[in-house]
Amino acid sequence: MLIETLSVFPEMFEPVMSTSILGRARQAGIFDFRAYDLRDWTHDRHRTVDDEPYGGGQGMLMKAPPIYEAVRSIASSGPHPHVVFFTPCGAPFTQAAAERLAMQERLLFVCGRYEGIDERAYDLADERISIGDYVLTGGELAAMVVTDAVVRLLPGALGDAMSSVDESFATGDSGGLLEYAQYTRPAEFEGAAVPDILLSGDHAKVDAWRRENAIDRTCRWRPDLISSARLTDSERALAEQLIARYHGSSQQNA
Repeated sequence: MLIETLSVFPEMFEPVMSTSILGRARQAGIFDFRAYDLRDWTHDRHRTVDDEPYGGGQGMLMKAPPIYEAVRSIASSGPHPHVVFFTPCGAPFTQAAAERLAMQERLLFVCGRYEGIDERAYDLADERISIGDYVLTGGELAAMVVTDAVVRLLPGALGDAMSSVDESFATGDSGGLLEYAQYTRPAEFEGAAVPDILLSGDHAKVDAWRRENAIDRTCRWRPDLISSARLTDSERALAEQLIARYHGSSQQNA
């Protein structure tokens, strides 16, 4: 996979892309990364990428012409990239979206700055994504978040093909639940002991405990996920009981 970013601060990316799992996966050739400077597609001596908005208002807007020229230039070599713009108007980024993006051969993330982007530039987007209902100073951090979520799904990135299957929000075997609680040595710490079943060596019982614990944790902290989780009839009945216990009966049909 090739992941590319278009930004006015391309230098922000290298420390993240060369560190930890991303760095190892990149070094192993699991994905390649390139950061482009939008100012390379400007034609004035000040390398201007922004201007005042028509109709007035605070701040400056990123201009459409440099973005158009840059995206077209970048896309002209190799397979056409899947172009993603980051904007509050975008669809919420989820694990399912990460899994879908991980199937792409080439991704190009366009990172906005200032008060936003000239609306006409969004015609270049294959999709728009928002990573949350809050305001950032630019799209670079959003691009890093999405890159991290996508790369760890690529075969070999985590060094274990099954290591991401049971994670929170995964759409695989976990069925969209939060991940179960996990423990390591010592078996007792500050008066809190590891559940006996995890020390039993009975893998079937451990798996059953983990499944029930995942349902319990999801009902307690993210009951909104239960409606779309893949549960058996008996698990859904358990979930309804747990939600009623943790949040009151009014939450059962939320």
